[in-house]
Amino acid sequence: MSQSAGGPDVLAFFHAGTSSISYLVSDPATRRAAIIDAVLDYSARAGRTATGFADRILAAVAERQLTVDWVLETHVHADHLSAGAYCRDRLGSRLAIGANVTAVQSMVRDAYELGAEFATDGRQFDHRFRPDERFNVGNLDAVVHFTPGHTPACVTYVIGDAAFVGDTLFMPDGGTARCDFPGGSAATLYRSIRRILALPDATRVFTAHDYAPGGRPYAWESTVAAQRRDNTHVGGGVTEAKFVAIREARDKTLEAPALILPALQVNVRGGRLPPPDENGRSFLKIPVNWL
Repeated sequence: MSQSAGGPDVLAFFHAGTSSISYLVSDPATRRAAIIDAVLDYSARAGRTATGFADRILAAVAERQLTVDWVLETHVHADHLSAGAYCRDRLGSRLAIGANVTAVQSMVRDAYELGAEFATDGRQFDHRFRPDERFNVGNLDAVVHFTPGHTPACVTYVIGDAAFVGDTLFMPDGGTARCDFPGGSAATLYRSIRRILALPDATRVFTAHDYAPGGRPYAWESTVAAQRRDNTHVGGGVTEAKFVAIREARDKTLEAPALILPALQVNVRGGRLPPPDENGRSFLKIPVNWL
């Protein structure tokens, strides 16, 4: 549990299978809360989903007697399936994402040939945040910063003194997110990161992934000051041109995430499987030679 005077309590949940971190963020004064980037368990070999990991988050909600008003996605994830809809349905919360989700939905509809029946207006989510839109978690003020580059739909949620940056930044020794997905841009990511680094020095920064570089223990919390000073890709005042060169060279060496093809078609639906056929079975498509 990460706590600060006047800021939210932040409880992190590490999903070992995808090196993802989900968060339960709560206002200690009101016990109102938000869940950020919940993960749905998925076995690629069996084609089977499970909710064990998400149920740990829900158990923590019940144990702490919290009321969850928001289930938030920082972007359309490519490395895990979202449990956003599952958490929303069980808690009666609002499922939300940035308004640019529509751009990703259009790309996915075309790539998977989902047809006109798949809506690309974001209606799968209860709310689509506008740039710099403000909301509340209990008595805590929150604001949504659009931080594209990794994907067109990435946002950062700043709740009190805590910034939830999704895949935009990793821990300082891990650098930054890749930008070679459809709609990604290293130059755009650099400008998004500069906006995050303009936040107050003591702002707590929570990342959506950690891969424990060098074999260190897994970690997911830093500060804006530490990122600005030490981030291996953007720290110390690295120029945009140098960052773009570093990022694009790195991206050329990376394999596609193991779950990207099943994940995208689920996550553009807010974490729901495709509609079942007449026998009650859902099917995931695999577009060949797309990535």
